[in-house]
Amino acid sequence: MPLIDTLFPLGITHYLIGGLFIGCAVSFLFVMTGLIGSMSTFFTSTLSYVSNWSYFQQDEIVSSRNWRLAYAVGLIVGAAVWLFTVGEPFQTTATWWQLALGGFIVGFGARLSNGCTSGHGICGIASLQLPSFLAVIIFLASAMVSAAVVKLLGGV
Repeated sequence: MPLIDTLFPLGITHYLIGGLFIGCAVSFLFVMTGLIGSMSTFFTSTLSYVSNWSYFQQDEIVSSRNWRLAYAVGLIVGAAVWLFTVGEPFQTTATWWQLALGGFIVGFGARLSNGCTSGHGICGIASLQLPSFLAVIIFLASAMVSAAVVKLLGGV
């Protein structure tokens, strides 16, 4: 079995198509508005609607919250369009608490690294930013180690 089949047992076409859509979308956002399409500050900017804490009311956060909310709604609408047109929902065997814990860890890591995987991996690397190259290397290494540990423990 070739290495590509081992690494991607379900094929790579859907990953390539998804990557092209994401690349085009963040490029379009940047060209049209000058904004960098990433999600790491979405949670913070959303909390600025309901929290009076000074951290959440910083000008940078408050001024970006409307477009970030629209951006996140677009992601949800895109997933719904996929579900209703293709009809193949993503399925996982992970429990709700594993998904919640994973989401918390990823969110914490995104804030810790000053950006998420899309921000660093797509926008940061495209603009040749060294911190983004380093962040992506760390993201990938962490994912590979995590996957290996889960597989070793019999989770996959």
